[in-house]
Amino acid sequence: MNKYILTLFFVLATTVASFAQANISPAKAQTKKIVIFGATVHVGNGQVIDNGYIIFEKGKITGVGDATVVKLNMTDAEMITANGKHVYPGFISPITNLGLAEFESVKATLDFQEIGNMNPHIRSIVAYNTDSKVPPTLRSNGILMAQITPQGGTIAGSSSVVQLDAWNWEDAALKIDDAQHVNWPVTPRFRGGFGGARPGFSADALAERTQKAVSDLDEIFAQAKAYAEGEKPTTSNARLAAMENLFNGKEKLFITADSQKDIVAAVNFAKKYGITPVIVGGDEAYLIIDFLKENNISVVVKQPHALPNNVDDDVNMPYKNAAALANAGITVVVSIDGYWQQRNLPFMAGTVATWGLGKEKALQTITLNTAKVLGIDKTAGSIEIGKDATLFISAGDALDMKTNKVEQAFIQGRSINLDNLHKQLDKKFSDKYRIK
Repeated sequence: MNKYILTLFFVLATTVASFAQANISPAKAQTKKIVIFGATVHVGNGQVIDNGYIIFEKGKITGVGDATVVKLNMTDAEMITANGKHVYPGFISPITNLGLAEFESVKATLDFQEIGNMNPHIRSIVAYNTDSKVPPTLRSNGILMAQITPQGGTIAGSSSVVQLDAWNWEDAALKIDDAQHVNWPVTPRFRGGFGGARPGFSADALAERTQKAVSDLDEIFAQAKAYAEGEKPTTSNARLAAMENLFNGKEKLFITADSQKDIVAAVNFAKKYGITPVIVGGDEAYLIIDFLKENNISVVVKQPHALPNNVDDDVNMPYKNAAALANAGITVVVSIDGYWQQRNLPFMAGTVATWGLGKEKALQTITLNTAKVLGIDKTAGSIEIGKDATLFISAGDALDMKTNKVEQAFIQGRSINLDNLHKQLDKKFSDKYRIK
């Protein structure tokens, strides 16, 4: 019996060791001044420097400008020549369960949703797994930060913003509990006739259920506001206490809503409690641009690579939505569903660039605009003096999947390892079949 136990232990230990070999240790802190020169610098605020330089030390950017009109002191710095290449601020992935899920078919690795409908006390940051194999695949496409977001229910909980090269969630955190996330109650579409009816539910019954959900949401917000403004009770209420920062402006409110009717209802609901929300999804936001501008609403456009929701919509509307909003003066952020899929975020921005937005404005939808909406724009989102040196060098256009080739990346000045599980598998099987 002991023989079998010992054998099993050896097999498990070997498996764990081999799995761990794919782990990549976080980079060490920057110790020497670094200068990147000769590259096309995409600042992230719309500005482009054709032959630029960037200086950073101790994790902060200390110089940015035109390399042709300045003399650089190279004696005490590590020089990186990047002629013909491009430098971008680190891309930021919003609204993702990255680090909260690993294998979709293994329930034990899924930790992005809790039981219950009203969960404002749920904090995604404490469940964030820095040992996940997924973040390194994102870094290889220039995504260096993410908003880790819970899902499910009417109130899903609070998200946090992290950088994607860390030992643990404490090291990763850039902004803890940046926003509460609400899924606006939506009446399921009732389709009568052959193949479209919902057995046991009439259109009125479905509408009544939705109204009940809205009433429940209104009730918990009213209680939370009273809780925040009143004297603190002897026994605290975790759910209500978790919503306190919504009312003092320290935490934002993200509401997922797609139809114009739901967007208007969600915005008016938030205004009732003195909150300016961020709309997530916004499939029909382009139909109510004036309303959004009047209420200073930012929109996180989800999944530009998608089909329209309505059969009579322009088939290309998901591609055009971001441009329609941004060109009207609305702050727009681009996102993509899932966690493995996050590596394609730059190409979502590339798509909206093609459909009416332009490259530099499209770049802002995954850099500076995202940083502003998440409340980290003082330290991230653009290549400017005083901000974190979170940036990367690409051989080509980083918004184009054909030319995106990240050669070197830095997070807070640390030169990070760009190896990942996908690259390892590619090399393994390329070697097997001698693919060059």
